[in-house]
Amino acid sequence: MDRLSVALVTGAGSGIGAALARRLAAEGARVAVVDRDGAKAGEVAAAIPGALAVPADVTDEGEVRGAVERVERDLGPIDTYCSNAGIGGAPGLGADGEWQAMWSVHVLAHLYGARAVLPGMAQRGGGRLVLTASAAGLLSMTQSAPYTVTKHATVALAEWLAIHWGDRGVGVFCLCPQGVRTPMLGDASAEREVSASGDVLSAEEVADAVVAGVNAGRFLILPHPEVARYEQARAADRDRWLAGMRRLAGSFGGSQG
Repeated sequence: MDRLSVALVTGAGSGIGAALARRLAAEGARVAVVDRDGAKAGEVAAAIPGALAVPADVTDEGEVRGAVERVERDLGPIDTYCSNAGIGGAPGLGADGEWQAMWSVHVLAHLYGARAVLPGMAQRGGGRLVLTASAAGLLSMTQSAPYTVTKHATVALAEWLAIHWGDRGVGVFCLCPQGVRTPMLGDASAEREVSASGDVLSAEEVADAVVAGVNAGRFLILPHPEVARYEQARAADRDRWLAGMRRLAGSFGGSQG
């Protein structure tokens, strides 16, 4: 990564976020480990030389701005912001509270991060914003409707940001992994679905893919290359793709509506 100096990673108390923090530190960055769970953030930061643990709720714009201000005061200007926090959901259409929680974490948190760091990056002449979505944001997931829909929104927001900031020296990237061995993959039916679609990767493999994708300047970062083929098949014949998804959903016990 060019000119990597200060990186802030949200949702970094475990999983992909923790792996990203470690990987970016290995690339030479001074890393801020941001997580709603301050104890987890502290544990991850303690294992990374020079890392800063910052407890913050990314669904609160004031806390996001406060975290950015603290990091830039203590470590320096942020040139890499990984907006990675995410939550899982129960199968089905979901209750209103679940939709609101997913919207807050998978959309508003990314928006708040972008508002907080993009103007400064552009003014300084460069930076990187990585939004963690999911293969479900490009395709679908048969289990949780709120998860699938809000991850689609993550991809759309990342595209909009890339359109409007890409010519201002800021690289915008969208991470769309499929199955990853993290605490979020705790539900048995969800694990069966992702396992049926491809390999389940480690968080470290995903972090490696992020570094490779950013270095190559690819907007879509796909740790599972087959996701590109699935997306092409979806676009080429959506009815056939939907029929296949119905068969997949049926293999997990039928309708979740």
